[in-house]
Formats: sequence, C-alpha cells, structure tokens
Amino acid sequence: MSDPTPDLAADAALAAQLAEEAGRILMQVRADGRFEGKAMGAEGDRIANHYLVEALTTARPDDGLLSEERKCDGTRLYRERVWIVDPLDGTREYGEGRDDWAVHVALAIRGKARVGAVALPGLGLVLRSDRLQPIPPLGNPLRMLVSRSRPAAEALAVAEKLGAVLIPMGSAGAKAMAVVRGEADIYLHSGGQYEWDNCAPAAVAIAHGLHCVRLDGLPLVYNRADPYLPDLLICRAEVADAVTAALGGM
Repeated sequence: MSDPTPDLAADAALAAQLAEEAGRILMQVRADGRFEGKAMGAEGDRIANHYLVEALTTARPDDGLLSEERKCDGTRLYRERVWIVDPLDGTREYGEGRDDWAVHVALAIRGKARVGAVALPGLGLVLRSDRLQPIPPLGNPLRMLVSRSRPAAEALAVAEKLGAVLIPMGSAGAKAMAVVRGEADIYLHSGGQYEWDNCAPAAVAIAHGLHCVRLDGLPLVYNRADPYLPDLLICRAEVADAVTAALGGM
C-alpha cells in the first residue's frame, strides 16, 4: 500500500493558501454591496465553493473531495486522502456583517483529520495545523462557547456544573478557533453537525494539543458514507476529565 502522507507540509501550505484566498473572495463579495443578508450568504457560498473545488481538483486530482456546497458522487469513499471543505461556515454571521464566520479547508487521511486551515477573514487570521501558537492560560472562571441563537442543553448543564461563564458566538470554526486562540476553554456541541463543519477546526485544534472527541469519548472519524456528525467536544486538555465527568452525570 502506498504512503498517503508523502508531503503533509505541502498539503498544509495548500490548505492555508486556499482558505485565505476563499476568505478574500468572500470579503470582496460582502464589500461590493450587490447583495445583503441571506442573498449575500448564498452568493458567497457559491463563489467560494467554486473557487475551492476548482483549485483542489486541479492541485490534487487524485484525492477525494467533500464540500458542503457540492453534491457528493461517492468516489471519495474509495480514497485514502479526502479534502473536506466548508466554503462559508457561518452564513448567517457573514450576511449580518459580523466577524465570527470562517472558511474551512481540511485533509482527512484514512479517516483522521491530519491537515487543516481555518480562515477568519473578518479578523484577518488563518489558523493552521502546521504553524502552532502558544495558548494562553486557562480562564478563571472557565469559559464555554455556545450558540448565539440556540445554546445546547448539554452545554448549559456542563457550564453550570463547572461554574463556567457562557460566551455566545457564531460559526463552529469561529468557536473552535476561539479555544485555540485562548479566548475560551471549552466548545461542546450536541446539536448536530456535518464533517465539513468540524474537520478543519479539529485538525487545527488537535495539532495545538487540544482534546477533540465525540461527546461519548470516541474519536472523530471522517470520510464516512453519511457525513453527519452529531456532536463534538473541543477543549483544553487540562479540563477534559472535568468536562467528561460533568457529561457523565447527565
């Protein structure tokens, strides 16, 4: 069997380049003033997806590809290397002119999130699995990220048990990167996601030494026939046991 990881450094550089450029395209769509609200989100999704799909199929023609905005033909299931992208994570926030949205570009190899780049274009940042940054100390009290509009009951219960303060935020990528950046300590999601929602964030978080699992403690597995991923936990390693204990008491 051939080695599916011949040059992960080149893959990481490609992921970061594409995430940054897609973010630039999205910022341009938002700035030109032709669309607003949901229409702007739809147009941004369309244009960013076209760019990422074309770029990846050209640069990595032998790899599989899964994108939120592209119909899956099933061929990715027979590839060991599969790019998993979300051209615009946080369409609502993007359409509202907020900064808590993201672009995800990830590479899963044999089901594991190995390479990832998450662009936060509104903040001018790209976080990468190959360029690590120091994570600030834990919050005191702990800080837990929740949805702006529909905080999960499990997250609220865990926050109460741990005495954590709640930080409402938009997209999944923005939340996960808030933990990487030291702005929060725990991101617990139980409301349902798909592989493109968390593959790139998980790759970046894992590279930074964060605890990234399903809520039942099982690993995150990618490139499955059904890309639905109901839940996940991304948190500081120092609090992983406490969060797990709080979840187990439910």
